[in-house]
Amino acid sequence: MINILSSDQTREADRYTVQHQPIASIDLMEQAASAFVDAFSAEYPYLDKVISVYCGTGNNGGDGLAIACLLSEYGYHVSVKIIRFSEKSTLDFDLNYNRIKKTTISVTEISGSDFPPENADVIIDAILGSGLNKTLRGHWELLANYINNLNKPVIAVDVPTGFPSEGLIEPRAAVVKADLVISFQRTKINFFLPESSEALKRFEVVDIGLDEGFIQSLDSRWKLIEKADILKILKPRKTFSHKGSYGHALIIAGAKETMGAALLCAEACLHTGAGLTTACIPADGLTALNTYLPEVMALLRSEERFSLLAIEKYNAVGAGPGLGTNNQAINLIRELLNQVEMPLVLDADALNILATKPEWLKDLLPGTVITPHLKEFDRLFGTHNDWWSRLEKASEQAARFQIYIVLKNRYTFIIAPDKQIYCNPTGSPAMASGGMGDVLTGMIVSFMAQGYDSLQASIVAVYIHGLCGEKAKGNVCTASELAKSISKVVKKFLNEG
Repeated sequence: MINILSSDQTREADRYTVQHQPIASIDLMEQAASAFVDAFSAEYPYLDKVISVYCGTGNNGGDGLAIACLLSEYGYHVSVKIIRFSEKSTLDFDLNYNRIKKTTISVTEISGSDFPPENADVIIDAILGSGLNKTLRGHWELLANYINNLNKPVIAVDVPTGFPSEGLIEPRAAVVKADLVISFQRTKINFFLPESSEALKRFEVVDIGLDEGFIQSLDSRWKLIEKADILKILKPRKTFSHKGSYGHALIIAGAKETMGAALLCAEACLHTGAGLTTACIPADGLTALNTYLPEVMALLRSEERFSLLAIEKYNAVGAGPGLGTNNQAINLIRELLNQVEMPLVLDADALNILATKPEWLKDLLPGTVITPHLKEFDRLFGTHNDWWSRLEKASEQAARFQIYIVLKNRYTFIIAPDKQIYCNPTGSPAMASGGMGDVLTGMIVSFMAQGYDSLQASIVAVYIHGLCGEKAKGNVCTASELAKSISKVVKKFLNEG
């Protein structure tokens, strides 16, 4: 896992790199500018574009000046706007400012709200970057609104102006809205939060040469899951293995009207590789199970009574998809918490039941995985108005109950009992369809049955789940389509690795 840094830690990494490598800060700025221009030119390869670079007078503005010079050398038509709302400037900005004055690049200085006409095809935002520690006010707010109203493509340098790298994202704060952010060395924590969609459409990360050893030595509880991490965790199937080598998973799911959830969960468990899968389902769902998934065994429960007998023969248990919240389901979850002596995976209606019985949370065994979406999370742990506070609460509750919380969204977070937060980068808007959570639950249960610990199972399942969504051929990826693709995607992933 690689560390995701706060803005303070990024500046610390800048200082460390300059102090311990044979490079001056102005040359590090040149490296950053070069990396930005490489990414920019891939996005806009045609030199007929007219580009206007808006630069503040800090180091982000210094980056912008270096970028403007390089783009001009490449052959782009470039002009620069210097934002001088204060007399302060950094040394590296001043050095690059003196350099650009010796070129033929047009430079306009802006000191008030009388903004000059803008005829550029593309705007580069190098105004404030990650140095912001308060919301934009006065001339800064007017400038952000002015740039947004130009209706031009905006490419932000490292961070959109007005957008915080981490912490609470004010819902109505002024921000320069970027079509693309080219971020230096690491993505920013807040790029993974849904509220970031108001400030940026997408982001790309470029390596600018900061000291990776130092970055990884920093104390950050935010981690980014990478392909290399999955390759380290995933165990290829051995030549002389058999079904008993890969565990026995039990899926407790489904009701008369919601058998689809049980089938999706069991199907995902099957295709993820559990040696044996048993679905604990209502008796009237047996025909559907036998027809759709003949490989999955059935453990039938009646409406009158059901008892979890011989639970110890299973290697992992998941419960909740389509289960319902009637008295039978409530009693079943109560019995499950009393009898099972292994970590569980709880989703959907199991979580809705826990929300009505919060005192049962203390009965979860350490290592249990819960997989809520935001509404299920808020029902469990209280209403939250923003994702930053939701993640802070998740950290508290994971530590309190020693559980893993897989908080599902476009970018899913895995919150561990030690308060580490693992950000999953895979996935696609095509996955925004019903049943995806049921599939993810089945995958986590399957990996746990195969012997992966709770954290490993959660990380691998979430990453592969998102990867399957990315590989989908259509504009919409259905849950059943995704479940059927799991084994093929895993095989291809391992072969590429």
